[in-house]
Amino acid sequence: MSKAMSKTTNKTKGNDTQRPAPNGADRHDLIRVQGARVNNLKDVSIQLPKRRLTVFTGISGSGKSSLVFGTIAAESQRLINETYSAFVQGFMPTLARPEVDVLEGLTTAIIVDQERMGANARSTVGTATDANAMLRILFSRVGKPHIGSPNAFAFNVPSVRAVGAITVERGEGKTKTVKQTFNRTGGMCPRCEGMGSVSDIDLTRLYDDSKSLNEGALVIPGFSMDGWYGRIFRGCGFFDPDKPINKFSKRELNDLLHKEPTKIKVDGINLTYQGVIPQIQKSFLSKDVDALQPHIRAFVDRVVTFSTCPECGGTRLSEAARSSKIKKLNIADACAMQISDLAAWVRELNEPTVAPLLAALAHTLDSFVEIGLGYLSLDRPSGTLSGGEAQRVKMIRHLGSSLTDVTYVFDEPTIGLHPHDIQRMNELLLRLRDKGNTVLVVEHKPETIVIADHVVDLGPGAGAAGGTVCFEGTVDGLRASGTLTGRHFDDRAALKKTLRKPTGALAIRGAKTHNLRDVDVDIPLGVLVVITGVAGSGKSSLVHGSMPASAGVVAVDQGGVRGSRRSNPATYTGLLDPIRSAFAKANGVKPALFSANSEGACPVCNGAGMIYTDLGPMASVATTCEECEGKCFQASVLTHKLGGRDISEVLAMSVSEATAFFGAGKASTPAAHAILERLADVGLGYLSLGQPLTTLSGGERQRLKLATHMAEKGGIYVLDEPTTGLHLADVEQLLGLLDRLVDAGKSVIVIEHHQAVMAHADWIIDLGPGAGHDGGRVVFEGTPAELVAARATLTGEHLAAYVGADARKQAKGAAATSAVGRSDRA
Repeated sequence: MSKAMSKTTNKTKGNDTQRPAPNGADRHDLIRVQGARVNNLKDVSIQLPKRRLTVFTGISGSGKSSLVFGTIAAESQRLINETYSAFVQGFMPTLARPEVDVLEGLTTAIIVDQERMGANARSTVGTATDANAMLRILFSRVGKPHIGSPNAFAFNVPSVRAVGAITVERGEGKTKTVKQTFNRTGGMCPRCEGMGSVSDIDLTRLYDDSKSLNEGALVIPGFSMDGWYGRIFRGCGFFDPDKPINKFSKRELNDLLHKEPTKIKVDGINLTYQGVIPQIQKSFLSKDVDALQPHIRAFVDRVVTFSTCPECGGTRLSEAARSSKIKKLNIADACAMQISDLAAWVRELNEPTVAPLLAALAHTLDSFVEIGLGYLSLDRPSGTLSGGEAQRVKMIRHLGSSLTDVTYVFDEPTIGLHPHDIQRMNELLLRLRDKGNTVLVVEHKPETIVIADHVVDLGPGAGAAGGTVCFEGTVDGLRASGTLTGRHFDDRAALKKTLRKPTGALAIRGAKTHNLRDVDVDIPLGVLVVITGVAGSGKSSLVHGSMPASAGVVAVDQGGVRGSRRSNPATYTGLLDPIRSAFAKANGVKPALFSANSEGACPVCNGAGMIYTDLGPMASVATTCEECEGKCFQASVLTHKLGGRDISEVLAMSVSEATAFFGAGKASTPAAHAILERLADVGLGYLSLGQPLTTLSGGERQRLKLATHMAEKGGIYVLDEPTTGLHLADVEQLLGLLDRLVDAGKSVIVIEHHQAVMAHADWIIDLGPGAGHDGGRVVFEGTPAELVAARATLTGEHLAAYVGADARKQAKGAAATSAVGRSDRA
């Protein structure tokens, strides 16, 4: 009888979606999506198992992010937000319901994406996690001399002293006025206000003193006399806006430049007047310079000189905070240490009074090391982290979380990781799953796809050619399927048989940026060079921080593409300018008519094509504009044609269609055709010219940047992980593009972890052997064949495993040949 029961139980487990489970709650073990139509999704319907690791694959633009982030995660967050009161919702981001028929079985979604960690210049790795807060408590309890509460060690808290009279009630109707002194000890350096650097503003670059304010003396972005600033300057009464600035008295000039915030009334409206310099410090200098808009950053670079604060030495902390120490270290020293070293220091502390705190701090620091970020320091500004580093820092708070049965959503967590570190990331993902969580991962790397319990492959193409589920099942099933991912899953690039010969060398001598240890290296020119090494080994420091300024380098880094929902590939690449000029010339009208942001814009939606209705604390609603039917332009503008097409039809074309359209015939426009060819070269032929930048995937944005930089003059191209977001099938196309650049006479230097790019290189420079202070040295220089044959570094071992045993045998012979050639070059 027990055997029969056992058989029945096993049978029920194997078919739990078909037979009713003993408990009704057990039926909710799937996330069901029906009729998803977000972005390019075409009525997608799938079922995802809960408490399993599901990986979503497919080429860039196939709809992975639209399904995972735009549908499942977005609806989960929207439903959670709706549980709060309308008052609370007013302070939260408004989320519209995704375009989907049915979404069932959702759990709380925690998104761990690649978004940079904010543009606040005060944010550091320590403040973005709990590590800095725990260190402050530790020093306030154990540090000698004792200087105060944890606030006394916070560089974001200023010291405050106040003296005044307070009224104290004494019985019925009796009061007494008492003099009171209030003190709050903060850790902020008073000189730099906790920024670590002081700024010196060149006043001569803020204004033309021969002009008056009304004549446009101010040359500061946004300080136009036509807007609010003009009304404030004219109505404040502190100076004459028609008087040239060089005629201002000392008081008038001080009021213009330095006056503290003062309430004024202009045309019956209460406003606040503030001097120009405090306004610049508040609007521009309090933010991360790298996150500013390009024209504002250019202004800041031109006008402001930054230098390390002479009072705190860049630590951001007051003298008192730096005076309190534990085992000869103050909190600034601790935050400057490499996290792996700091973790060892914390474990050596024997303080029973704060034992629980030390255990929690050690666990947090060990999590950094475990996740591959032990080379960072807690005082590292969070805005300087790469997308991959930022994503892994966000993971820290979830690794020790006691939450279970939640959905974790990851966007390519292996970005920026050396093959040696990917296994460690896989273990972390599996650990989250084993705690009873649902883990959804968008990923291209086979090393991570292979650990999945369930795989969803989207495609078959990108953009309009994608948006459907091509495969759903196990990894073995994916391998056997005929999908693009399945066919390329076990692809391995071979070592190149013939290598290009360098035409020269770029000498870097004595490089000491960040963790580099007096590095001397010659980077060959006229060939494809790959700089590799584990994360934190010093690759970016060598290439971006040590290149001679006179080298004529065109750098394509990992910075995101900035743009609003009005921005699209045509506006971002400058393609719209020659298109507008061609339309204007063909029709004898002004080019401004063919801009959705200018004269030709639909008056109802202002050229957006959509009407956005703000419902206060509720989700805003976007509806297609009835006047222009989503075309963004006035009806009169659409009567003007070029080659039989109006401007809205041209912007609806894909890059491939537009390349043919502007390449020949009546619409032939060489300037537009050249830009379109570059877009096609980087694999964006499917992209619509008018598609909003906000809807592009990470891989698409990266290649869009690359296409714009290809037009710049420069003999040396430096690419920072160009395979980011690329599907297995797209990597081959990227290698072809790199070859074309080199064959055209360019020198291409690539910072890369992908083994296919390493195998395709003419020359490899491997940094290491570890990260942080364990790296910063060149551990190998030579050809890929020599690296595989030697297998003396972590990179060499992984590349050898990637190309296979047969290739290693060939590599030994090729290495001997290239060594001879190398001695000849020497």
